[in-house]
Amino acid sequence: MPKTLIVPSSSQGSQPILKPTTTFTGDVYLDIFHMDDTTAINNVTFTPYARTYWHTHEEGQFLKAPPGTTHWHGADKGGTMTYFVVALGKTTWHDAVTDEQYGVKKD
Repeated sequence: MPKTLIVPSSSQGSQPILKPTTTFTGDVYLDIFHMDDTTAINNVTFTPYARTYWHTHEEGQFLKAPPGTTHWHGADKGGTMTYFVVALGKTTWHDAVTDEQYGVKKD
């Protein structure tokens, strides 16, 4: 039977950080489990329409993002999205994901 592990931020002695950097569009919450010069371990929650900028991980990321692959993460217009991430090496941030790239339809 599959199991789910839910780790509230309060158990880590911290509170989620809203929009931790300028490399996000929309409201994004970050729970930091570990952060140093070589490894980032975080729980990231995106509100509807929120997303990261395009970015690359020097040593890869445990989300099936091979080293050097430029990509972004985000939620769709209908709900939130949360992922647990382990990123290795330096993260290089690029341009914002445009509304056209994201596929947002303006009413």
